[in-house]
Amino acid sequence: MIKSSLGVLLSLALSVAILPNMAVAKTATEKPAKTSKKSVSKKVAAKRVSKKVSSKKASQKNKKVAAKSKSRSYAQRSQKPGFQRVSFSSRTSAVPAPATAGDMAGLNLTRDPLELSSNAVLIMDQNTSEVLLDKNSQVALPMASITKLMTSLVVLEANQNMDEILQVTEEDIDTVKRTHSRLAIGSQLSRANMLHIALMSSENRAANALGRHYPGGLPAFIAAMNAKARALGMHSTRYVDPTGLSSGNVSSARDLAKLVVAAYQHPIIRYYSTNSNYAVEPGRHVLHYRNSNNLVSNPDWEIGLQKTGYISEAGRCLVMQATIDGRQVVMVFLDSKGKHSRLADAARVRRWLEGSKPSVMARPIVAQQG
Repeated sequence: MIKSSLGVLLSLALSVAILPNMAVAKTATEKPAKTSKKSVSKKVAAKRVSKKVSSKKASQKNKKVAAKSKSRSYAQRSQKPGFQRVSFSSRTSAVPAPATAGDMAGLNLTRDPLELSSNAVLIMDQNTSEVLLDKNSQVALPMASITKLMTSLVVLEANQNMDEILQVTEEDIDTVKRTHSRLAIGSQLSRANMLHIALMSSENRAANALGRHYPGGLPAFIAAMNAKARALGMHSTRYVDPTGLSSGNVSSARDLAKLVVAAYQHPIIRYYSTNSNYAVEPGRHVLHYRNSNNLVSNPDWEIGLQKTGYISEAGRCLVMQATIDGRQVVMVFLDSKGKHSRLADAARVRRWLEGSKPSVMARPIVAQQG
């Protein structure tokens, strides 16, 4: 009994002594495991951050490489023969002009020694009627605002009061080409001022108002225009309105030369058509007009009469009476391309007249098929 009690006591004492050591051992083995887990977690996080940074750097690098590649590719393309950068303005200027009536008739295939861009031309000595240059001069073509020369001729020969005040109405609005006019509905000007800006600046509403205020109105005025054309021997000419906005107004270069000679007899037409600028007051505001032909302001030119014209069917047109090298010359250019081509044609003819014998070209130029 005493032995068993002593055994129990010894057993308890041994367990008490062993337990703390076991706890310490357990703690020692668990603590390193816990620390290792945190370390792994931090390492994983660090790797992720590193991977993210590396990925970002790689992306930026790829972008730079792509940009370089694109730049290199563009440079290589630009070095290829035939490649050319074209600006916006160059593309718009390269758009071809619409085909005119002369183009559709094949007149653009005609070649002349002066290489004029106008499809129909007549250069004539005003005093002798000698034809110095003839290019498709007998073909009837739309004449655009050259029409206004006949409009002015009919107005003046009707002996109407030039001081009478005419009013612009809705009847004068352009319904053919939808062109703009600075003369508002209700504008009032004298017949003289209407004629002035119609001849000098091709003011369409002014020209139409002149026709409407003719005795019998527009129908009678147009009939008078055609009657005057017949009287002048303009057999290829027809008028349908006083402005020239309709392509139904047609004439030949040969006929228009006759019109220029007839219109030149009127000092008012000579003065109005060659005036460089003019101001009118049709209402509350003063309107300043400029001549549609820049040559009238050029001191190198001696122009006695002129008129310009343009609609898409007619191309650029110009008629002039000018004194060149002491000789009075009538010049007609129809169906030209480009804003300044008709003026360039006039300059070429002038240089030719000043530097050669015009009689050499006093014969029709035969079309050569291109």
